[in-house]
Amino acid sequence: MSEEFRKMIKYLGTKKTDHGGTLYVFLINGQEKHVSESALKQYPGCYEALPESAKARIAANRKWLQKL
Repeated sequence: MSEEFRKMIKYLGTKKTDHGGTLYVFLINGQEKHVSESALKQYPGCYEALPESAKARIAANRKWLQKL
């Protein structure tokens, strides 16, 4: 992925849904987007823009789901 493309995506933080889920908030091409964990693959570059703490939380969630 080009460096120019990565600069167009900025991680802003997280937001909780009414049901207790987590949405990841990004600024993509100047527009704020709320992306669920399961939809991160639909937005190229968003996962890479996450801080290590968020990536660790996602990895822990995936590990927990594999046990079910």
